[in-house]
Amino acid sequence: MRICSLLPSATEILYALDLGDDVAGVTFECDYPAEARTKTILVGSVLHHGMTPEEIDREVSAHAARGESIYNVDVDRLGDLAPDLVITQELCDVCAVTPTHLAKALYHLPSRPEVVTLTPHTLDDVFADIETVGRAAHCEDRALHLVASLRARVEAIRHKVKRNAPRVACLEWLQPPFNAGHWVPEMVAIAGGVDGLGAPGAYSTRMEWEAVRNFSPDVVLVMPCGYYAQAAAGEYRAMTMPEWWDTLPAVKKGRVYAVNANAHFSRPGPRLVEGIEVMHALFQQDFSVPLPEGAWLQL
Repeated sequence: MRICSLLPSATEILYALDLGDDVAGVTFECDYPAEARTKTILVGSVLHHGMTPEEIDREVSAHAARGESIYNVDVDRLGDLAPDLVITQELCDVCAVTPTHLAKALYHLPSRPEVVTLTPHTLDDVFADIETVGRAAHCEDRALHLVASLRARVEAIRHKVKRNAPRVACLEWLQPPFNAGHWVPEMVAIAGGVDGLGAPGAYSTRMEWEAVRNFSPDVVLVMPCGYYAQAAAGEYRAMTMPEWWDTLPAVKKGRVYAVNANAHFSRPGPRLVEGIEVMHALFQQDFSVPLPEGAWLQL
């Protein structure tokens, strides 16, 4: 089977299901596992490297207002690969190619591949998507086994949580500020925290900094969508925060952390469970479970 993955989380799912040899095409953002970088790149972005967060926000908003995608699909390469299966999403126009934009590309192909569309909003949705990909790729048993192992890790974290739940502010974007939505508030709860800015399964939304002040978080997670921890830390340190910022309990106690959103929070794939483990370690100050290198930085 020849599979083209048009979103990084699907690429991670395919490799987790031991289907790496079947993956023929990916996006420019598919960087995990490292082998994914060797595949044919089918999707690029109109956003330029080096743009500031404010410039990215303006460009994305402008394209959305015009009904345009920030992604482009290489139709010729897609045709050359002649995939049997294409995986895309319709959760977020900013996250990856949508079915609408994909349909325009597929129109030019001599034969139509099967298209699987993923639309996760919660952890259960993510696990269901893994099973969906497994069925489409004829390895449902492997998918069920993977999901069972991920759920077992989640339950292990639930059982370790202490009663004192810290208030946690998750910042999905800094300029302008956005809360974290979809599966992230659920991850916070599983890890033993209380997210007062986002709602489980809901979209992330733009907010005012005053909302963070009113919530008075014990922990702040800086997790700009698609950023590694080091890059997130750089964005945070370059900002001029509100004058009251240092009065927040999280800042006073040194509990502001940059995390690897690109790996553990932005992508709805298997590594979200590692994200929950990272959260639990930071919330409970329990580092008994080894964490991935570069998972977090104290700010």
